[in-house]
Amino acid sequence: MMKNETLKNTFKEKNDKCPPLTISSWTLGDQCKFEERVKAAKEAGYDGIGLRAETYVDALNEGLFDSDILDILEKYNMKVTEVEYITLWAEDNRSYEQKYKEQLCFHMCELFDVQHINIGLMENYSVEHTAQKLKELCQRAGKYIIGVEPMPYSGIPDIKKGWAVVEGSGCDNAKLILDTWHWVRANQANDVKLLEGIPADKFISIQINDVYERPYAKSILRDESMHDRLAPGTGINVTEGFVRMIKEKGIKPACIGVEVISDAILAKGVAEAAKYTFDNTKKVLDKAWPEVSPEK
Repeated sequence: MMKNETLKNTFKEKNDKCPPLTISSWTLGDQCKFEERVKAAKEAGYDGIGLRAETYVDALNEGLFDSDILDILEKYNMKVTEVEYITLWAEDNRSYEQKYKEQLCFHMCELFDVQHINIGLMENYSVEHTAQKLKELCQRAGKYIIGVEPMPYSGIPDIKKGWAVVEGSGCDNAKLILDTWHWVRANQANDVKLLEGIPADKFISIQINDVYERPYAKSILRDESMHDRLAPGTGINVTEGFVRMIKEKGIKPACIGVEVISDAILAKGVAEAAKYTFDNTKKVLDKAWPEVSPEK
């Protein structure tokens, strides 16, 4: 058996029991080398890393080939467990750049044996138009699952529209992603009743983090999202309630992404950012969902 196949089987056995704890791509920014990213994640205790199309291309621009990338992952017994991020998919005339990025995400899924892709949509269209364009994307994705992420400053601002779009697409491979930051900043309490009517298996993954009590002004809310998130449990601790809600709903995420986009945390270096976010995530999971909390 090839070494990469052995690694896949090892992860499958572990993931059958609990979802891999993943350090999302933005948590470690876009200024580190690929091996530095993997090493920091491994030493902190994570099961896997997330990659955006951009950070994958950054690895290629280092001079790495796909085989080199797989060798580095094998060296640290790590795996890519989250692929993102397709945007502008509801446009009638998508650019060649966007079409290429989409195909790149499909390639990443094949290369890293990831079954889902995170997507978002900044543009605001009707539910009917958005659902039709999601259907077309899901058809192009084929065997891969498309995870729609509601974001309060986007064209899919909350769970209500998110579910309407996913349901309206009529596609089995159209699902939802829930992120603590977006959930809270959309003024949605950690109340499982908000998820009523949505089958648990229509959620593909979750991303966790924490927030300050007072949000940025509405006009610059995206700046907070992209620069000033907090590690799980270190803000007003909405993370614990969010995780309990996910558990109560019976959602079984393909991965638990730790997406803490923070200039202040990252300024301490990728190794410290990985360790700090992991340690605080473990504290929250130990309390709210010990069955999926990492052993380290």
